[in-house]
This record gives sequence, structure tokens and C-alpha cells, in this order.
Amino acid sequence: MYRTDYCGTLTKNDIGRTVRVCGWVQKQRDLGALIFVDLRDRTGIVQLAFDVNANSKEVFDLAFGVRSETVVAATGVVRSRGEGAINHDRATGEIEIEVKDFEVLSTAETPPFEIVENSDVREELRFRYRYLDLRRPDIQRNIIERHKIVKLARDFFSDNGFLEIETPILIKSTPEGARDYLVPSRVHPGHFYALPQSPQIYKQILMLSGYDRYMQVAKCFRDEDLRADRQPEFTQLDLEMSFVTQDDVMDINERFLAFLFDKYLGQKLELPLLRLPYEEAMARFGSDKPDMRYEMELCDLSETVRDCGFSVFSSTVQGGGAVYGMCVKGGAETYSRKEIDRLTEFAKTYKARGLAYSRLTEEPTSSFAKFLTDAEYAAVLEKLGAEKGDLVLIVADAKLRVAQTALGAVRCHVAEKLGLCDPKKFALLWVTDFPMFEYSEEEDRYIAMHHPFTAPRDEDLPYLTSDPARVYAKAYDIVINGNEAGGGSERIHRRDVQAQVFSALGISDEEANEKFGFLLEAFRYGAPPHAGLAFGVDRLVALLLGLDAIRDCIAFPKMQNAMELMSAAPGTVPQKALDELSIALNLKADE
Repeated sequence: MYRTDYCGTLTKNDIGRTVRVCGWVQKQRDLGALIFVDLRDRTGIVQLAFDVNANSKEVFDLAFGVRSETVVAATGVVRSRGEGAINHDRATGEIEIEVKDFEVLSTAETPPFEIVENSDVREELRFRYRYLDLRRPDIQRNIIERHKIVKLARDFFSDNGFLEIETPILIKSTPEGARDYLVPSRVHPGHFYALPQSPQIYKQILMLSGYDRYMQVAKCFRDEDLRADRQPEFTQLDLEMSFVTQDDVMDINERFLAFLFDKYLGQKLELPLLRLPYEEAMARFGSDKPDMRYEMELCDLSETVRDCGFSVFSSTVQGGGAVYGMCVKGGAETYSRKEIDRLTEFAKTYKARGLAYSRLTEEPTSSFAKFLTDAEYAAVLEKLGAEKGDLVLIVADAKLRVAQTALGAVRCHVAEKLGLCDPKKFALLWVTDFPMFEYSEEEDRYIAMHHPFTAPRDEDLPYLTSDPARVYAKAYDIVINGNEAGGGSERIHRRDVQAQVFSALGISDEEANEKFGFLLEAFRYGAPPHAGLAFGVDRLVALLLGLDAIRDCIAFPKMQNAMELMSAAPGTVPQKALDELSIALNLKADE
């Protein structure tokens, strides 16, 4: 046998056993007549002990010359280290292996960086040598924990009657939202497949096909700009159910999360989870994914300042805009004038024109108080619940959403600075009743806030053709610590409603048939009411592990420019391959 045990699994209960272990040399310590080698595999590190008086010259010389990251196998007897030599920081710290036989399986050059936990090596170098980076114990732990989380998900949904069914990777391009990744067809020149942004249409087809409860750990692809929580290829835990309402979907997924938190984190979730309508979430937190680990709620000051002496506030409200404020408890001393200026510039990145403030210190300073009467200023402070020592921040804008989202972003920024975002604390909620449509000034039309198969609320059906802005959807997102961990909706199962939604989106009958004809045709043969949800696996794992970026729980992530540095993807291909695909390149000079 190559090995009898993994390095990190040996304990004092194994003392006296003869074992064979394999792995990578973490480091070697030469003490003259004694040599110690730390041997690492995915389970941990165990110490190998060599003695010039006990080992053969061949074995001792091999141990003397071994270098870091060399792959070796060692056979020996597990023994106690002795009280004075115990390493309390290591799971195997009470024991070591008295080596009898030692074999070098593969030598290693000096790696470009040390294989240690929490390396501060720049990401470009780590990802260039990702196979080395993946040896780091913290990264290995993340990948192993991801496996455990996904397995728990599969177990839960299988036990609740869901069937795991694979859907195609090469599909028809139906661009609606993010850009598709396109794959040219060799046997159909000029035609292209797309890589799926989600299994949406196929899982709906499965409901029409009678499979009732579907799930899949699905690879998805979106050609969009990257962020810390976004990759061009990502993994979804995808679900769909028939003969259900949104309440049924939310209920089973609450039970899944309770199961996951219990089995994985040992934490009990209090069910049912809070449900917050979209409009309330925006009004109170300035976000459709509010972080509920801390307070600092937003407050609508519009009526309070409608007729005040500060024209920036009053004219904004009288012109149909909104004024929102928030109180940072104890923030007056934390935020200097210079820091408030930086906060103002931050708010402007969210389209706010500025950020009004009051620092309620011993000698208060304010950017707007002098324009108000004492009564008007007192009314603002009372509305916000502001007291001595607090910091007041206010955004006024002609657009309600700008006022809300800009101040909501400031809220998150302040919470981060004040250390209110405890990664070990979890706050979960549902955000429901999203607007069905949002108006795109760029495209001069309404677009779907989620996707065009989302069902509108029954009471809003009359407005589909007359006033789409008034229509809200049977859509719901699960939010964890200010992150959208998953989202879903009831789906449209009536052809007449689907046609009205397409019309509201400016999609003609011809275009609908071209893009979604097979789905619309399937509706003609009996479509059950159905609904679903998809979790972002990468994001869910990162949240449970307290990671800052999803790439730390993905084996081979892409960088900010969508490149995979290890293999240098994407790359060029030979002209012959392009010719076979009937593709001619039309690159600009700088490309």
C-alpha cells in the first residue's frame, strides 16, 4: 500500500502502530544527529523523526537532503513526543513517526512562494501557480468545506423528494440581461450555441414534463464584469417545484437553511425568517439586500423638511424628489471633517449630488443647520433620534432611488468602518414583492428586474399593459448579512399572461417565438403552476466560511479581467480552427 493513514488523522491512540504516510515536505530541521521532517497532506501535518544511530545511512541521507515540497513516503512507528516536546498548535502535536523506511517519490524545485496559511503573496502570483496555492492548508480547507456544504444540500433535497437532473450546457442564445458566452458550431456554419446563464427555461420544461421537484448543482456562465462576489463561471444550487406558491418554496428553503446551519455550523435558525417587501427594504435600509446585523436605519425626512429654509432640501421635495437621513450613534467623534468629505465622495459614486451632515459634538458643526430655524433643526434631529455625540448624514435627490441607494451604501460603508459587520453573526431574511420591471434609459424601454418568466402579483395583472411601473412580482430573494445568497419567483404558467409580459418588455410575437418558441409551445400542452429558486453556491460557501471573496472557495477562479492565469485562458487558436468554424477575425490595431 502507498499509505495506511493520512498525516493529520494520527493521534496518541495510534502509538505503537506501524504506519505508512505520504505527502509533501513542509520543512526539514537538521539537528545534527537528529533530523525532523514535517510532512503535509490535505488532512494536516505530522512530524517524521530520523536518528543517525537508528536509521540506515541511505535513509538518513535522504532525510538530510530532502527539500520543501518534495513528495515522499515514510514508514515507521507512531510514538509519543514526550511532555516537553508537545506542539499544542497542531492536531498531531502529541505524536511523531519514528521512521524506518523513507522514499522520495518526486523531487521539487524551490517554489515561487512559501506554502503557508494566510499567505500575503500577491494574487497574480498565487493564481499563476494555482496548483501550489491550492496546497495551502487554508485554501484546501475552503475547498473541502465547500464539498461538505454541497453534500449537505444534496442530502437535504434528495430526502425531500427532489430529483437531481442535468440540463444542457450548450443551449440556444436568448440574450435578456447579461451577455451570453457564445460557442460557434462547426457543423452549422454561422450558428452559435450559448453557455447557460442559468438552467431557467429547461427547469421550467421539466416542470411541464411532470418531474415535480427538480434540483441541480449547475454550472452557469455570464459575460459580465467581475467583482469580489462575481465570476464569469459560477455554480448554482438550482431548484424548481410544481403545484406550489412562493410560500411553499420559501418554506422548504428556510428548512434547508435551518438544516444547513444546524448540521454545518451548529447554529439554530429561528423560523420563519423575517419577510421584508422590497419597498420597505429600500425605505429603511436603502438596499434590496439589507444587512440586518446592525441598525442605523434610514429615515424619510421629506415631509419634515418640505417647507424648511434650506432650499436644497425644500426644493428637492417640492420638485417630487426625496430627502433621506440616518443617525450614526456615537459617530461624531469617529468621523472628522476630512473623513466626512471622503464619505461624501463615496456617496457621489452612487449618483448622489452630495452628503449633508451634522456632528453633534461639544461644539456642533453642520453643513446645513445655519439655513434652518432652531425649530426646523430640532425637528430633523428628533425625527432621526439624534443626540449629543451622534453623527447625522442626509442625502437629497430628485430621484427617490438615488437618495435611498446612496445613503444605503453610506450605511454599509460606515458599518464596516465601525466594525459592526461580525462575520460570525448571521442575519437572514427574505426580500419580497420586487418591481416586475425597471425602466432602462439606455434602451428606452422596460426590462425585467428578474427575468421575463417571473409571475406578476395577481392584483397587478390589470396594469401589465396600461402601467407596467405599477406591477410587482411574485419574486423573492434570500439575503444573508447584506448579500443576496439566492433568489427566485413563481413562474408564469399562463400563455396569455406570458404574452402580456413580453409585450410590456417590447418583445414582439415574432421575437418571442424566435427566442422562446419551444417554451411557449410547451405551454399549450398543460403547464402546472410552478416556482423555484437558485442559491449561488460560491457566495453561500463564502458567507458560511467568513471569506471576503468567492474566489477563495473556487478551485480555479478567474481574475478581475476574466483571465485564468495558470493556463493563460482565454487564448488564441490556430487559423485552421477558425476556418473550420467559418470565423473571420476583424480585430482593431490595438487588439
